[in-house]
Amino acid sequence: MRKGMTAAAIAGVLALTATACGGDGGGSGDSSGRKAAEDPKSVSGSITWWDTSNEAEGPTYDKLVAAFQKEYPKIKVNRTSVSFDQAEQKFKTAAQNGKGAPDVIRTDVGWSAGFANLGYLQPLDGTPALDNAADFLPGPLSTAKWKGETVGVPQVTDTLALLYNKEVFAKAGIAKPPATWDEFIATAKTIKAKTGVTGTQLNPEGYFSLPFLYGEGADMLDVDGKKITVNSAGAVKGMETALKLAQSDVALKPASTDGYVAAQTSFKDGKIAMVINGPWSVSDDYSGKAFQNKDNLGIANIPAGPSGTAAAPIGGHNYSVYRGSKNKDASYLFVKFMASAQSQELTAKEINTLPTRKSAYTPAVTADPAKKAFQQALSVAKSRPVIPGVGDLFVAFDQHYVKVLRGDASPKEGLDALAKEWNSKLLKDYSIG
Repeated sequence: MRKGMTAAAIAGVLALTATACGGDGGGSGDSSGRKAAEDPKSVSGSITWWDTSNEAEGPTYDKLVAAFQKEYPKIKVNRTSVSFDQAEQKFKTAAQNGKGAPDVIRTDVGWSAGFANLGYLQPLDGTPALDNAADFLPGPLSTAKWKGETVGVPQVTDTLALLYNKEVFAKAGIAKPPATWDEFIATAKTIKAKTGVTGTQLNPEGYFSLPFLYGEGADMLDVDGKKITVNSAGAVKGMETALKLAQSDVALKPASTDGYVAAQTSFKDGKIAMVINGPWSVSDDYSGKAFQNKDNLGIANIPAGPSGTAAAPIGGHNYSVYRGSKNKDASYLFVKFMASAQSQELTAKEINTLPTRKSAYTPAVTADPAKKAFQQALSVAKSRPVIPGVGDLFVAFDQHYVKVLRGDASPKEGLDALAKEWNSKLLKDYSIG
């Protein structure tokens, strides 16, 4: 635990109007981090942080920046809000040109491998930025690795879980949430028969199909073997389960456009009893008529497949340091501060983020039943393949998943077509397993 930095102290500091210079400013530039480790109070310089969080989260991060500058008055921080949709390409362009890139960037976990593969991220092993690495949850930390080096520090994390309407469950006489996909289907049938409420609605995005694949022990890729495995026998079985749900009379038909919004709206309005979603959805759930009483929202681990495997993908964001930064010592100290347990506790309480540090799940954080439930859900979460451009794979995945759920292609046909498209366009050096 960092001394002299309590959540109360952070909350009491006024937001700063940042006036710092960018990454081309002064500073020690000691890439080894020795000065930051041995004499942190002597470190000076100006750093720019590209923050891709949303506008509502900005005031909390301003508090943290102000608190950091109070502790390190010789370091100035410019928190620059950058649109999440534009940040990945904008950073690549700036880093490639060697001009205008930030010292620190908030990266989606799916970007880290691509940035590192291009040589744009500073390895952080042995630097103050990666303070008390053993305290990080293994899943989020795995998203920040590339070729044996740690190129990011986990900031926030997320995963998928089963969200359900407790009142509807009680009316149907169901005592506990389903633990397997077979139980999920049986539960949906019971709810429909006894209450008239539809069991569920699937989100037709490829990301949301992964728990079905994972439940059969399947995955998108075998990275070590350089094989595309999204069309393996297990993956096809998992997709068959998803199709069975989509075509049943206890599930609303998946929307072909804005599928996430459709399923989320159905759930919070009480039209369906269960949905698969992440911690980011909880605040929106509470705004719906079905969850005006927050205690009505139940959250459980993702159901398991026939093999007994239950897993959901890990999402989230990391802090990374630009390899070309001239202010690495200051950047290391900033990342250490922002990823500390105290900082994570503050963001968890103020903006409902899910911490990446074990020690940040304090009684004050886990007093919120939603955060406590998603902490448990992380115990069965797994990383998506860590490869450059993993996010690009989901463009085609979404298209083929929709075709399967519509019945335009069988699960095997859809996944075979997806594997071939990945192989021909994005993963030419992979074989189809």
